Amino acid sequence: MRTALLAAIAILMLALALSACAASRPGPDDRLLLGGSSAQPSPAPSSNMVKAKPGEVDYSCKVDADCAVKDVGNCCGYYPQCVNADSPTFPDQVKAECAREGRSSICGFPSIESCQCVQGRCAAKTGMQGGEQEITQ
Repeated sequence: MRTALLAAIAILMLALALSACAASRPGPDDRLLLGGSSAQPSPAPSSNMVKAKPGEVDYSCKVDADCAVKDVGNCCGYYPQCVNADSPTFPDQVKAECAREGRSSICGFPSIESCQCVQGRCAAKTGMQGGEQEITQ
């Protein structure tokens, strides 16, 4: 009986640890983790490129060439995302905010090979084989 209980606890602990490492797509609540403001949700993408506010990452684009893979950071550290190639990113600010709030974790991050412009917003290109994309800050 005790062995079965220990095995069940071990399985639950392993499942919990693995779920903490799973990468997910950022949602509206993750804007603070990605360097944005949590005060308002992201505006809908428009056909015109809009300059981001200071301290906010710009995801807008018109064509694929407007996008680049950059480290935007999160409470786990390095976190690559497709953003506007001219947008600054703020991984150090994100790290400082997480430290100030006492948040940290062991996490993974997406493997992004290249970016594309989808309805006015930079996004990871899926289904590609090969190719290289330089990570910049």
